[in-house]
Amino acid sequence: MIQLKDIKLEQYDLYVGLLTEVQKDSLLVQQYAPDCYFNPLQDLNENWVISVEEMANCVNEEFMWVKDLPLIIYEPKPTPPIN
Repeated sequence: MIQLKDIKLEQYDLYVGLLTEVQKDSLLVQQYAPDCYFNPLQDLNENWVISVEEMANCVNEEFMWVKDLPLIIYEPKPTPPIN
């Protein structure tokens, strides 16, 4: 299992933190830093994830557990066509 401490800054765009649905719900409308809000989203495989940047920059004591989330390679959903 890969964790935040195992990757370098230049790898941040490759990975995301894997959330359970309960964890996702607990992060909705919550700040990880002043004026910076968690933005959980679903990837191509319907996993709930947050960015490594959100994990690394979290200073909210209530959510420091995000720094220990397992990391997975980010597979974004395709962007819908613009009509």
